[in-house]
Amino acid sequence: MEEPTIQKSELKKTCVNCGAELTYKPGTTSITCEYCGHEEAIAQKENGFEELELYPYLKEMGSQRHSEEISMLHCKNCGADQHVEENYKSLHCVYCGQPLVVEDAYKESWILPGAVLPFQIDKNQSFRIFKNWVNRLWFAPNNLKKAALDPQFTKGLYLPYWTFDAQLYASYIGQRGEYYYETRRVRNANGKMVTQQVRKTRWYPASGEVSGFVDDTLIKASKQKSGRIPGKIAYWDLKKLQPFDSGYLSGFVTEKYTISLNEGHLHSKEVAHDIATRWCMQDIGGDTQRVTSMDMKLSEETFKHILLPVYVSAYRYNGKEYNFFINGENGNISGTRPYSFWKIFFAVLLGLIVIGIIVFLSKK
Repeated sequence: MEEPTIQKSELKKTCVNCGAELTYKPGTTSITCEYCGHEEAIAQKENGFEELELYPYLKEMGSQRHSEEISMLHCKNCGADQHVEENYKSLHCVYCGQPLVVEDAYKESWILPGAVLPFQIDKNQSFRIFKNWVNRLWFAPNNLKKAALDPQFTKGLYLPYWTFDAQLYASYIGQRGEYYYETRRVRNANGKMVTQQVRKTRWYPASGEVSGFVDDTLIKASKQKSGRIPGKIAYWDLKKLQPFDSGYLSGFVTEKYTISLNEGHLHSKEVAHDIATRWCMQDIGGDTQRVTSMDMKLSEETFKHILLPVYVSAYRYNGKEYNFFINGENGNISGTRPYSFWKIFFAVLLGLIVIGIIVFLSKK
């Protein structure tokens, strides 16, 4: 049996002018030196993405193919596994802000990413988005602005996701519903007899087959006790994916997947089942549909491990953890926030005073 091969991580590149580490410049295909401004282009791969056959990876030996070793740090507070670039002088968890101990780093194999969506906005742009968002918050404590906008707590993070492709075939048995209306005479709330249209449905048997290609089913590949990425910002334009190159990771934190390929595949089959059900209902037609039974089969299944960009800011207020997230591709923002008790109290009090004055004047 052929021995599985483990690929070695690419070495970090240093500036030819001053020797500093080169980091990725968001929105470009270049790595740059933040000290002297020197830039180098990231080589573009002509063969594009490599879609990997799924089932060899679900076997014990196959799971190590196309793998590499990466240095990981585990956050004991929230459970996140993250790779922190050497140029980060202050090592804190991107989710909860707890210190990470370099001596606790360990080597672990991971399935090499097949693609990455590089950051399209830089840290300064993310900082302005955070500032504008915080400034618009109602009833926020006064010291929130200062704490939440501290740049040292804002980190660029690449999130791991699985994508799955497959040919889908499904046969189904169901019913097609067509609406019709009956006219009835009923008594309304005032006791008068009125005419009312009542909608009813005639059901007809239906059966058939559907098939098609399911492309890039996106499945989250990490989970922690806290710091979940809000669904509001978890939308990326996958057309901007680039073939993986470690240069895109320079200067950013990379989170390792904690949801296994097998678990991700099971989730993707649930998504595929929902897709098949929608296709069946579209095929049935009519005004409404029922699918009573369906036999779904997937074939030619492939997958990719991809990395998607977000900016994360962790903040503690009165002993509680709060997180703010910005989509690193489109700038969408979402976050949790504390409320000022006194601001709310005085706003309610002011409202009651205004209502009281209105009631008093109305009685004159």
